[in-house]
Amino acid sequence: MACTPEALDRVFLQLGPLSIYWYGLIIATGAFLGLWLATKESERIGVKKDYMVDIVVFAIPAAIVCARIYYVLFEWDRYVGGPWWDVFAIWEGGIAIHGALIGAVLTAYIYTKLKGLSFWMMTDIAAPSIILGQAIGRWGNFMNQEAHGGPVTESFYNNYMQYLPEFINQQMCIGGTIYHPTFLYESLWNIGGFILLLLLRHKFNPRRGEVFLSYVIWYSFGRFFIEGMRMDSLYLFGEIRTAQLISVILIGLAIVIMVYRRKTGLADKYYNGKKVK
Repeated sequence: MACTPEALDRVFLQLGPLSIYWYGLIIATGAFLGLWLATKESERIGVKKDYMVDIVVFAIPAAIVCARIYYVLFEWDRYVGGPWWDVFAIWEGGIAIHGALIGAVLTAYIYTKLKGLSFWMMTDIAAPSIILGQAIGRWGNFMNQEAHGGPVTESFYNNYMQYLPEFINQQMCIGGTIYHPTFLYESLWNIGGFILLLLLRHKFNPRRGEVFLSYVIWYSFGRFFIEGMRMDSLYLFGEIRTAQLISVILIGLAIVIMVYRRKTGLADKYYNGKKVK
């Protein structure tokens, strides 16, 4: 559907030669809000909040580095022959959530082992914060006009998109064409996941590890379908989208781990720390 481009300014604040981009500010906001929620929950269930702060302090840099490495590896042809510093230009966009999760989970695993903490307890505490941070972070993609889907048909616009705030529709007007705001679809899916995880944790008191594994399943399920709509997907080979394949693997792996931990007695505690009878 045709439109008149009028993009929002990607720069939040200009301080002389220093540009502070909306993208980085939004990502940081999601991270700090997630940390605040995680520390509050840590205190509530009797875990020193310093442990969670330490994990986040180490995990955020690791997540950013791994997210960028993941993206660059699958988009290597884009960077070959160009300026070497483009590899580090994350303010231009180009980080992969799955890469960030790999970095963050590995960091949490190493930290909990060194400190003698339960890895599953700490990831259960962090899970709602992670998905909330992802929901907020997708708006950084919005400001960069990336992570969008294909062109919108006139009927779809008239039936659905016309009811969205005008600034969203205008920002999705790229090169004279309106595109699907898949960033918004994923953000809303993640907000739903955030609410679900809070209910699961506080109303049903599942076994340790199952809040985090439920996060993996919920996020991966939504990502699989939303990824199929995007125009900027990373491809493993042929028409196989990397994020869709990884999502399927993660769903299967999370279910297997959940069942295995129950069958073998490894999930012998509930979220609140009480022993399973």
